[in-house]
Parts: sequence; structure tokens; C-alpha cells
Amino acid sequence: MKELDEKFEKAFEIASTMTQKLPPDIMLKFYAYYKLATKGKMYESPSGKSPLRNAFKINAMFQLKSLNENEAKQKYIDLVEEITTKKIK
Repeated sequence: MKELDEKFEKAFEIASTMTQKLPPDIMLKFYAYYKLATKGKMYESPSGKSPLRNAFKINAMFQLKSLNENEAKQKYIDLVEEITTKKIK
């Protein structure tokens, strides 16, 4: 489990420093995977000021209802690797 957590932290650092503009659907995946990985299924409602954006975030979270926290971490790592074409070790 520790290895997964370390990879997840590295992936988060990479994703946080990306300068490329990503499509909204990819950004929503990042959001949903991260929230599930760090907050679990008991996440709070999005705190943004845009009701439409919040609705998209809630929908993205709803689509992950079958994943657990570790699966969300791995999906986040996979997404970073896919976008950056770097294998996270």
C-alpha cells in the first residue's frame, strides 16, 4: 500500500505542475479521482461558485461510485502517465 501512496503523491506533484491546457473531461477525471482517493466516498459537495461547474463535478464523482480509494489512486496515476507518457516509479 505504501508504494501506491508514494506513486500517487508523485503523480499529484506532476499533475499539479502541468502547464498544458487539458480538456474539461480530463480535468473532471483528475478532480474525481483525487477526491475519491483522498476523501473517500464521503466527500463534501464542491465549493465552487458556479452551480453548473459543481454539477459537473458531482456527476464525475457519481461515475466513480464503484471504485474504492486505492482504485482511484491507481486511476489517477494511470491518467498522469497517459498524459505525460512518463512511467511513475
